[in-house]
Amino acid sequence: MYFERIEQLREDSDLTQQEVADILVLNREVYRRYEKGEREIPVWAVIRLSKFYGTSTDYILGLTSERKPYKK
Repeated sequence: MYFERIEQLREDSDLTQQEVADILVLNREVYRRYEKGEREIPVWAVIRLSKFYGTSTDYILGLTSERKPYKK
């Protein structure tokens, strides 16, 4: 599920929930709920996270296991 992926991406980047919440311009508690699967993440946030982490929305949503699917 997407919530596992966004937590993994955040931890792999050595970021706190607060830092990611700041990137998304959200309250930390709202972001925490996204990571725990307690609240659905909006499409705009998935897009912003995919751009920030340099991955695809498909990866975040669990539709592919290819973390870096695009060649630069």
